[in-house]
Amino acid sequence: MNGIDHVVLWVEDQLRALAFYETVVGLEGVRAAEFRAEQVPFPSVRAGPNSIIDLMPRSAAPLFDSMFGGEGACGNRVSHLCLAMDRAAYGALQRRLTDAAVQMSPTIANSYGARGSAPEAFYFLDLDGNVLEARYYP
Repeated sequence: MNGIDHVVLWVEDQLRALAFYETVVGLEGVRAAEFRAEQVPFPSVRAGPNSIIDLMPRSAAPLFDSMFGGEGACGNRVSHLCLAMDRAAYGALQRRLTDAAVQMSPTIANSYGARGSAPEAFYFLDLDGNVLEARYYP
């Protein structure tokens, strides 16, 4: 296995979500111009060199349910999605969230993740109530 390719987050307003992830969270839009030009059905944001987050409209959940053969299988939130970064990017994210009046949890010390123990982490919600964790590794 080479890692996670993409994660789908269900959102009410894709343009609003895209603006939040680009401007406040600081992730690069993927297919953003094509989405704005109505050439693709959803935009994404880059979460790492080989990973993206798809911003899927919650209204599309029934279509995906029919593809997977189960009502209610799609359109649900995951527990949370963790974004890892260096210390400078972590501090910059905290400042952007503060400037945008996005509430953050208290920080957590020595939170364990894919790269071992991160010195510090915190949680926040996107505009659709999806929970995100931010952490830095030295």
